[in-house]
Amino acid sequence: MAGRGRRGRIVIAAVLVAVAALVGGAALWTLAEYLLHRFAMHALNGKGIMSREHLEHHVGSSWSFSHTHLLSWAGVILVGLLVWAPIGWLVAGVPGLALGLGWCLGYAGYEHQHAMAHLRGPRGRYSAWLRRHHFHHHFGHPRANHGVTTSVWDHLFGTHERPERVRVPRRLAQPWMLDGDRIRPELAADYVLVGSTDPSSRAAQLDRVRAFASLAPED
Repeated sequence: MAGRGRRGRIVIAAVLVAVAALVGGAALWTLAEYLLHRFAMHALNGKGIMSREHLEHHVGSSWSFSHTHLLSWAGVILVGLLVWAPIGWLVAGVPGLALGLGWCLGYAGYEHQHAMAHLRGPRGRYSAWLRRHHFHHHFGHPRANHGVTTSVWDHLFGTHERPERVRVPRRLAQPWMLDGDRIRPELAADYVLVGSTDPSSRAAQLDRVRAFASLAPED
């Protein structure tokens, strides 16, 4: 009986350590999410595929699936398997796999939340916060609010901004924000439309120049 109780405690302890490693891996991703977004995507001003593709995303502020997502997934999985899993295994044995899996799940959560922010309106307090936080990054200050799923690292590193309302250029407004040519009434406390819907090539060119300099689009 004593042996069974001891084995049971060992199993429970192993499960708790694995769960902690899983959560730790997801948290580790949020730090990478912040650092990559701030330094590899914006600080390089379009040098390299990661920065170039991200700043192109800022030009139109839309989201669609592309081959770069497959490259990103491949990189994340390789880092999880070849870096975090071995490190976790060396430190604590089996939980190394949980650490690597948590890292991949953290990335999956980021990809989902980022895509939904551009494609679908908020459906709760967290998603409403995430959209305000993220679209201030797009339309207000691209050198702020680098975290997407959390603002913890922005607060820690001094890059967090909380606007009263996000100023959204009309030509870049997300479809879910609009009711005809106006902001949806239920979103009016968080967003305000500014500028015109100017479709000219000059406006598009200026948007691209400003995006690649990590500057907010003009009204």
